[in-house]
Amino acid sequence: MNQRQLEQMARQMQKEMMRIQEELANTTVEGTAGSYVTVTMNGHRDVKSIKIAPEVVDPDDIETLQDLIVAAITDASKKAQELAEQRLGPLAGGMKLPGF
Repeated sequence: MNQRQLEQMARQMQKEMMRIQEELANTTVEGTAGSYVTVTMNGHRDVKSIKIAPEVVDPDDIETLQDLIVAAITDASKKAQELAEQRLGPLAGGMKLPGF
């Protein structure tokens, strides 16, 4: 493979990476903590919304609500990471990418 072919291949990979990054920005995943808290996040792990069931809101037990929110964010983040690995996997040749 010559230099020109390598450069062309690199440009194609870069275009594909940009397309996948845009797709990840527009794809959402949901993480949940039971049926009490739902976090919606995009493929870049940006939180887009949090829904909290009214019955879990107890002014005398804020700690449980906080734990549920953390659990839902963790679940959504894991799903977003899996989505990114799935979409970027073929491009990366199956190698783990830091930050994804």
